[in-house]
Amino acid sequence: MLYRFQIELSDIDRGVYETLDFRIAQHPSEIPVYLLTRALAYALSYREGLEFSSHGLADPDQPALLAMGKHGATDLIIEIGNPTARKLHKATKTAREVVVYTYKNPELLKEQIKAGDVHRGDEIKIVALESKFMAELESRLEKTNRWTVILQDGRLDVTAGGQTSSTELLKNQA
Repeated sequence: MLYRFQIELSDIDRGVYETLDFRIAQHPSEIPVYLLTRALAYALSYREGLEFSSHGLADPDQPALLAMGKHGATDLIIEIGNPTARKLHKATKTAREVVVYTYKNPELLKEQIKAGDVHRGDEIKIVALESKFMAELESRLEKTNRWTVILQDGRLDVTAGGQTSSTELLKNQA
């Protein structure tokens, strides 16, 4: 299924104010919370050149999102959920910055990174989204989604379907 997201983004923390309009194809094996996390990761990490993986979830070796820099270097790789230590090891060798947006327990992810001897593992940024917040967004997921997203002082407010859901973004390093 194909979902459209029209997002009025006000990321006050980074000084990013954009109107985003993009589509995400849901892979047959993809659960809605994963799809929503990909959409939020795109909005909350938005920068020029950020794009979804060209092969989508069909290629497990590809990152969920990436941003290329000058001269073809990879500036940013974004992973979703609870990627393997091997995948994160490869990402940190490829990109200047690696961020994981997770709707799962971030402590388990940090343990995996430490146990997996991940290259530059301590530099991986982890952004945890609370399960209650994600469940609220999932209940309002439609084929066409018009959201207002405001991020200020680590507090995320998403207005969708006339209702606002809020959460504190739990950001930390692995």
